[in-house]
Amino acid sequence: MESIDILTLQEVPEELKMDFCPQTFDDYLGQKELKNKLAIYTQAAKMRNEPLDHLLLFGPPGLGKTTLSQIMAQIMNVGIKICSGPMMERTGDLVAILSGLEPRDILFIDEIHRMPTAVEEILYSAMEHFRVDVIIGQGAGAQSVNLPLNPFTLIGATTKSGMISAPLRSRFGITERIDFYKEEDLQKIILQSAQFLKITISDSSALIIAKCSRGTPRIAKKILRRIRDFAQVNNNNIADEQLVQDGLQFLGLDNDGLSKTDNALLKKIIINFNGGPVGLETLSSLIGEDKDTIEAVYEPFLLRKGFLEKTARGRQIPHKKLPYLKRKFLGQNSLLT
Repeated sequence: MESIDILTLQEVPEELKMDFCPQTFDDYLGQKELKNKLAIYTQAAKMRNEPLDHLLLFGPPGLGKTTLSQIMAQIMNVGIKICSGPMMERTGDLVAILSGLEPRDILFIDEIHRMPTAVEEILYSAMEHFRVDVIIGQGAGAQSVNLPLNPFTLIGATTKSGMISAPLRSRFGITERIDFYKEEDLQKIILQSAQFLKITISDSSALIIAKCSRGTPRIAKKILRRIRDFAQVNNNNIADEQLVQDGLQFLGLDNDGLSKTDNALLKKIIINFNGGPVGLETLSSLIGEDKDTIEAVYEPFLLRKGFLEKTARGRQIPHKKLPYLKRKFLGQNSLLT
């Protein structure tokens, strides 16, 4: 097993037959306030026998936007088609999908902010009037045909809500944010997944994994799979605290839940700049990681953990965390105090 990379953990997990897929909001753990809202919206639309209002879900990757949408389709007893914004390069791709929707179906578009402008504009009339204009033919003989669509619900998911154009954003009747999970909720998700992965794990062991999961269920489940591998080889599929600690260390995750890249970033700030501040581009050069990746992948967790803060002059280690991190990276007898 190689050291875990956080970018890999945030990718869509491999499909496993024994993966647990929530079918109801009760099975979906965490996000209580959001679940309550979506349950009311979904039930009301079902009672009226109408499509749900178009919904925009935004938040970091791996938090369950697709799963929530599938649960909503299950409750409303309608079909759901899942596609990705960047994959729809031509307007014909979107028109083909829209024309194939049954009444009240859900169309889920992931990373909708990356949809090409020409394709996005097709959505405007489709969302408002359930119609699209299709050009048939070429040149002087081309004709515009108004194609009616079955009433449907568009659920747009994005990790960058600020990149959604104003015309598209205004057409969503519901806009909700999905935020990072609490460690207690991640612990429950890990215990739930462990049952379906057939691995024995204690509450305390699940909490250790939860603290390393960056507030993200997708990451928690991927770490659990790797711990399962470790347990199968070393301890008859039982993940006690010691095995989990050893497994996490083997995967390159420390007791603070930090990856090697997290630690490299903090260590450079302390050793090279005595805690900062330091500019993002300088950090990017020092650790050999793209600055956009640092901002999107590593910084959010470090900021939430209180190991990093942003200032007008750059990134720096908060004063209250500086002594702890100096001991961590430079030892008890560090001259930097």
